[in-house]
Amino acid sequence: MPIIEQSDYNFPSIMHRNRHISTIYAALFKKFDVPQYTRAKHELNDGDFINIDFVINDSKKAVILCHGLEGDSRRTYNNSCATYFQQKGFSVFAWNNRTCGGEMNRLPRLYHHGAVDDLDEVVQFVLNKGFEDVYLIGYSMGGVQLLNYLGWTKIDMRIKAAVSISVPTHIATSAEVLKQGFNRVYLKNFTIDIKRKLKYKAAQFPDFINSDQIDKITSFDEVDQYFTAPLHGFASRDDYYERVSPEFSLINITTPVLIINSLDDPFLGERCYPRAIAQESAFVYLETPKYGGHCAFPLRNSTYSYAEKRAFDFFESCKSA
Repeated sequence: MPIIEQSDYNFPSIMHRNRHISTIYAALFKKFDVPQYTRAKHELNDGDFINIDFVINDSKKAVILCHGLEGDSRRTYNNSCATYFQQKGFSVFAWNNRTCGGEMNRLPRLYHHGAVDDLDEVVQFVLNKGFEDVYLIGYSMGGVQLLNYLGWTKIDMRIKAAVSISVPTHIATSAEVLKQGFNRVYLKNFTIDIKRKLKYKAAQFPDFINSDQIDKITSFDEVDQYFTAPLHGFASRDDYYERVSPEFSLINITTPVLIINSLDDPFLGERCYPRAIAQESAFVYLETPKYGGHCAFPLRNSTYSYAEKRAFDFFESCKSA
């Protein structure tokens, strides 16, 4: 019954007990230097590519970082996590989904919550460098990709454990929550970025993308019904949400994974706290701190967050077990 009833993250500063302050601070105001990465343009089997940023040391252990929606390898949460794990002796690989990381991809395909084939390309890229112990960390959408990867694919024995942070395990309820109250501010920011990217794609591939639909976007309803679903082989938005929601793949996971979802996360719906599944699974651990916001978890008197420290502790506990 791997539910962590008492999280160690319970006493952030008074200011950061507000879900929106915590979330916005982490996204806009917190700064952390980008590691001294090397970038590899990794060619994919379908003729496209993804960019992988990495820094390698002499150890045989590595961590792969998966970014969130409209993020990239150099988001602040990735930078602090990468630096923390470097200091712990890990090599770090932070990958960029297609269209992310400052360089548009070649094909009409974008990225989505079920893009486990691209994540597998990153995993194979890392394993081919000879690492013996590989760990995965995913934030928000990256956490969804991570969970689906663990639940859908045959996992190499060198993948030892994973941590999924601020993850919408049920996509439909998360999409609905983002339409409510102040959360619409986050939704608007997402749609502005996505519309800009879709307009670029429409100019590239006018036969694949209907540019007239782009200006009608007001929420993820339109994004996923008219673009995400048809571009990636899903019958509809609802079909996409059901098929890529980790709620339906968690039961298949046989690699230790910790889900850290704060109870005050403004992005998560009521079905994003899979307690019943965690109670039955020997591999899915669920930790639900009272505070933390979305991809935030700030700590007093530290430039790091609780998330990366907790991830390292979880990996150490799995190694000991």
